[in-house]
Amino acid sequence: MLFENISLPAIQPFASRYLKKDEKVLANFHYRYDGQEAYTKRLKDLQERSFLRAELADCIAAYMKPFPSSDAVEQSLADLRSEGVVVIGGQQAGLLTGPLYSIHKVISIIQLAKMQSQKLNVPVIPVFWIAGEDHDFMEINHVYVERDGKLDKKGYSERVLDKRMASDTPFEKTSMKKWVRSILRDFGETSHTADLIEVLDEAIEKSNSITSLFAFIIMALFKEEGLLVIDSADKGLRNIEQPFFQKLLEQSDAVTTSVLKQQDLLKKEGYQSLIDIADNAVNLFINVNGERILLVKTSEGYEDKNGGNKFTNDELTELMKKTPHLFSNNVVTRPLMQEWLFPSLSFIAGPGEIAYWAELKSAFEKLGMTIPPIMPRLNMTIVERDVQQKLSELNLPIDKVLSSGIKKEKQHFWDNVKDETMEEYIEETQTMMMDQYRKMKQIAQDLHPGLPDIVEKNLAIHNKQLTYLKRKANDYVAFKHQVELLKYDQVESRLRPEDGPQERIWNVFYFMNKYGIEFVSELVQLDFQFDHNHKVVYV
Repeated sequence: MLFENISLPAIQPFASRYLKKDEKVLANFHYRYDGQEAYTKRLKDLQERSFLRAELADCIAAYMKPFPSSDAVEQSLADLRSEGVVVIGGQQAGLLTGPLYSIHKVISIIQLAKMQSQKLNVPVIPVFWIAGEDHDFMEINHVYVERDGKLDKKGYSERVLDKRMASDTPFEKTSMKKWVRSILRDFGETSHTADLIEVLDEAIEKSNSITSLFAFIIMALFKEEGLLVIDSADKGLRNIEQPFFQKLLEQSDAVTTSVLKQQDLLKKEGYQSLIDIADNAVNLFINVNGERILLVKTSEGYEDKNGGNKFTNDELTELMKKTPHLFSNNVVTRPLMQEWLFPSLSFIAGPGEIAYWAELKSAFEKLGMTIPPIMPRLNMTIVERDVQQKLSELNLPIDKVLSSGIKKEKQHFWDNVKDETMEEYIEETQTMMMDQYRKMKQIAQDLHPGLPDIVEKNLAIHNKQLTYLKRKANDYVAFKHQVELLKYDQVESRLRPEDGPQERIWNVFYFMNKYGIEFVSELVQLDFQFDHNHKVVYV
């Protein structure tokens, strides 16, 4: 496994300027990310603060007890209890770990933690929080597979009709095993498939929700790296968070005003807001009858966004004291809660996250905290040997494919091989036919009022037949050149699927099924640098 660095532009405009170290963009954060002095200063700042280390470590240990573990994990827990700081990041709990960018984020967290531990000479712990409180099941319930160069979305059949959190979403174990086997079958049975089924069967048997299944698989893959995982919806964590929930409730007006103010500043710089926030937002959810409902403030107290449930300030405060597990953060308060809980040396962020964290600077300040150094996560594309060969045969440069796709190149090939003479004859026939039918329609109007409609229908039939003839002629040409056309399709689906990055579509189990479960451990051992170049990994 080898890799090379190539330069690709960031898709998100704000993130692109952030990577270019635009001073106006960096002014929306409390630390830079591009020099060691930022992490040295951040460590000093953290050492002047106090955290509920023992409570947090005990909570994480209890949460992780059912998952695969190692001596490295136990050391990370011990470090968290003492003087360790963390590199942290998170993602939704996708089935089979979801799109590749979740894996890329875990690897980024692990690698930056190792790097900073050596440079700062203190324990730096990799932590991955799982956004188990998210409730959009349709975003996480599928995996893509490839058939003849085309991608097919394979969704899990069990349905979730309400706004239930992923952490509260159970699954039927037999159905999940059946679905997993169908995915691996579509990937293609190999000598590694049986080993993966064994790991996944154990994960399914020992998990009781979509989130715990995700966590089990992540720990099976990364336990030797000392990774810690925690579900943002864990009830034990909620108990620790209760005091800060109370503070967020009390300061909800100030937090919302701060975010709106920061958004205005960014709009003046030409950036669109990513956080949708109303001026009466509380930025907290409450769980009512199993559904996660957003709270808003009213003149009489609080209510859910739809107005179906109302609370006085005293009622909500009492609920928060007695049942903190009913409350959860939104996109505004989750980073604030994370900063309050963890001694975070750095946060690993995707392009969109960089932009929306910038909208929170004033809110952090309002609560007496600072945004940690935001390190852009590693971006990579995995290139298999057969794809590399096709790139060479088609004379397609990898950087051009990854930046703009191959649609133009495929169209150019097609234009060179299609039968233009046949197309010209068909188009000439259509032109002559249209002219003749126009004349016939003029005569038909004089013969009978109903006849012009019959002429129009007759013309439509002939046009349909000519279109069919054109399509069939192209089909025969495509069949003649199917080998070359399939190469274009396969390169596109593997490297630039649906005109976007590979990491948004492909799943890591496709690669593990083909190259073995150790594929991930080999990937994490590559000497990636946070130079913000795109990593092209050849396997």
